[in-house]
Amino acid sequence: MGASLQSDRTAAGAGAIFEVVHENEFAYSVSVDLAYHLAHLRPRDRRSRESTPLPELAAGAALGSQRLLAFELNIEPPPVRLADGCDVYGNALTWFSLHAPHDSLLVRARSRVELLPRVRHDPSASEPWEQARTALEYAVGAPFRPEIEFVYASPFVPLHAELREYAAISFPPGRTVLAGAIELMGRIRRDFAYEPESTEISTPVLEAFAGRSGVCQDFAHVMIGGLRALGLAARYVSGYLLTTAAGQPRMTGADASHAWVSVHCPPFGWVDLDPTNDVIVDTGHVCAAIGRDYGDVIPLRGVIRGAGPHTLRVAVSVLPEVRPSG
Repeated sequence: MGASLQSDRTAAGAGAIFEVVHENEFAYSVSVDLAYHLAHLRPRDRRSRESTPLPELAAGAALGSQRLLAFELNIEPPPVRLADGCDVYGNALTWFSLHAPHDSLLVRARSRVELLPRVRHDPSASEPWEQARTALEYAVGAPFRPEIEFVYASPFVPLHAELREYAAISFPPGRTVLAGAIELMGRIRRDFAYEPESTEISTPVLEAFAGRSGVCQDFAHVMIGGLRALGLAARYVSGYLLTTAAGQPRMTGADASHAWVSVHCPPFGWVDLDPTNDVIVDTGHVCAAIGRDYGDVIPLRGVIRGAGPHTLRVAVSVLPEVRPSG
């Protein structure tokens, strides 16, 4: 079933265009009688700022360079009910339910996304990290700053002294926020091993930190935890990596959903950094959703009745669109 189809018929700009396909297929050992699911599968669009409940949160690198040209969501078996909405962070949501017995579930999201090169900021031109931290501290009567929400602990990223001590090495007195964040990103890439089977979704951040191994979700949580423990604002970004690029080495985390970090770096705003690959995010990353941690942006979750053990197959591809020459 084509449960949702939305397309922008206007001509694309001069950016690179990619087709993203994300499949989640469940096979149940016992039929499921009833199921309710919530999906974060529609990539973000820079124009979503117009409808975001808190538009200040939508500003930043993750949106300014990304344009959603088309989106299609196919669900088998067809859902009885389906609705689209938006969460407090401006992420697109889809709710759907199935009320008849089913032995499997296939959810396939297909997107066409245009990415423009991002602005490259001079790390030395951002504010000293102590100044940025002070600006985010609570003060009676001070104006509301939306980035403050991303300074505090969240369910997947508690504030730990171990993470603060690790991050503090990258933030000596007077270093700017962006320069320190870039160094911290590089240290995580060097110090941690990417091992897909070493952690699970429920693995605590300190366990991944102690083992110095994990996947992109763990690397993002470690970096966010260290930054927040220093009093800086950091967000969790979920999305996708370009599967292949001519003449470029394959990035770690392709062929699966990916995660990276968005750091608030005055006066530039939010700057996206990928600790799994030690790169400043540019035209190889497609942003799907933004939140405090993984729990806010899970691609697909739900509540089911009547199932026993099940298997899950996840497949992701991000390929450049081939444009006709001439």
